Amino acid sequence: MIVDKAIYSAGVRRTIDGDISDAFDAARAESLRKDDCFVWIGLHEPTEEEFDLVREELDLHPLAAEDAVSAHQRPKLERYDDTLFIVLKTLDYKDATSDIEVGEIMVFLGADFVVTVRHGAGNPLGPVRKRLENDKELLEHGATAVLYAVCDEVVDHYGVVTHEVEVDIIELERAVFRPGGPDVTEEIYFLKREVLEFRTAEDPLIPVLQEIARGRVAECHATREYFRDVLDHLLRVDGQVDAHNELLNSVLTAHLALMGKQQNEDMRKISSWAAIIAVPTAIAGIYGMNFDHMPELKWEFGYPLVIGVMAAAMGFVYRKLRKNHWL
Repeated sequence: MIVDKAIYSAGVRRTIDGDISDAFDAARAESLRKDDCFVWIGLHEPTEEEFDLVREELDLHPLAAEDAVSAHQRPKLERYDDTLFIVLKTLDYKDATSDIEVGEIMVFLGADFVVTVRHGAGNPLGPVRKRLENDKELLEHGATAVLYAVCDEVVDHYGVVTHEVEVDIIELERAVFRPGGPDVTEEIYFLKREVLEFRTAEDPLIPVLQEIARGRVAECHATREYFRDVLDHLLRVDGQVDAHNELLNSVLTAHLALMGKQQNEDMRKISSWAAIIAVPTAIAGIYGMNFDHMPELKWEFGYPLVIGVMAAAMGFVYRKLRKNHWL
């Protein structure tokens, strides 16, 4: 579906009342007089039939159009004739489940048009459009200002998700080192998977922004300083994601070590009690044999003496084990 559509000329918005074809015709007519005039069409999860209207009007490459409809692409920048095709991954953090939902934003950038196609619930572009419309100076840079604003919004939201992941890691650390805490192995692996998904979303975007920031994309030459700022933020996020992955590895190692330590302590206690019980068992086993001549067999104090020896031996073994911290 079409979320919003408008013509921007000299940094001023003019809402489109007609269909898309009329909008592009009007933008092209104005672009003959002003270089910064362009039309911005925003779509959310369009069907193939809906996107065909845009594809036919702009003569977009069929492969790029197919990617825009089907989604599930990695972050990339490709050129089709005079049109740039950029794919961004969006992230949406769910507090209830600590899950990171991944979406996509595709941007078609031409001399006098921008088409944004969004998949998923993350990073709605309404606030981005309002921000640009309130910044006339930035909007006067033309269609590349839209690409910058979209990239900036996506990368800024990466920073928000990074903070949420860090909070989850801190909670896991506390659970691991809490005495008598639960087994959080599954939670650690779940969060590691989310961090890996985070990395696959942001890491391929780095070379894309590097290409733009270094001036290798002619369409974005006037705004490359802005993209350099976005790249700096993304590199910071990338470093944090790497740190989170390493920290989770350390948390998992510590958790497994503590579990192994607890199991060893349990085995030591079991072995200690088995050693204590073995003493009277050995004595009772000897006296349970059928000997013809057994010492103290007819002695009146033989039974209490044997019980006393058992108790003394058990007490001695218990004290030695306690002294060695086995019990």
